[in-house]
Amino acid sequence: MALLPFLLVAPLLVVQAVRVRRSTPQLPAAAGPVEGVVGHGAVLRLAVLGESTVDGVGAATHEEALTGQLARQLAERLGRRVQWQAVGRTGANARVVRRDLVPKLKPADLLVIVLGVNDTLELHSAARFRRDLLGVVVAARRRVGPAVPVLVAGVPPMARFPALPRPLRDLLAARSGALDRAAAELIGLPAVDHARMDPALLDEGTFAVDRFHPGPAGYRSWAGALAEVAERLLSVTDRRHP
Repeated sequence: MALLPFLLVAPLLVVQAVRVRRSTPQLPAAAGPVEGVVGHGAVLRLAVLGESTVDGVGAATHEEALTGQLARQLAERLGRRVQWQAVGRTGANARVVRRDLVPKLKPADLLVIVLGVNDTLELHSAARFRRDLLGVVVAARRRVGPAVPVLVAGVPPMARFPALPRPLRDLLAARSGALDRAAAELIGLPAVDHARMDPALLDEGTFAVDRFHPGPAGYRSWAGALAEVAERLLSVTDRRHP
């Protein structure tokens, strides 16, 4: 958004942001254990790290949320027993995740990082987000293992969030796109991949009642897309390290 048009609509954006915050239902994190096991066969240790979607907001339990559904789909695709851990916090940006959540990670064979919505809402620059996300990857690998493959989930395209009115939606859509492109630059690191989110996954019927977070159906679709990229990433890294 160009500077002059932005200045002209800035008061409206503030009003809309306050209205959205007040009117959006505050959903709790998923209930139940943040660790679990699914499937049979050789063990794959999965750690998922990030913001409210890793906290399971919009689902009743973590089995219905992103981490549990991703573990289930990986178990089916790979024919393995997936031991999963969800380490998330609602409202956390990349810097907070590095400081407060990375120390909670356990050793893993695959790390999935889900960040960007809160950095978008806080209007962080792409350069800051790339720098902070890189810090998360480096710090997390010190916890889970230095050669562990890392999948960075794409920043959701916020143009598709039904809770957001225009022009606030347009501003956040542009910002989320810029942050997603910054996240994709990390694929230059060894054993790091990026899974861009297809906007088609964000059909209005896939959202929870707050019209901001995914519901179980949304988590299932997103987990399927992530599992596809994760399977490819694991295959490549397994060939490199037989």
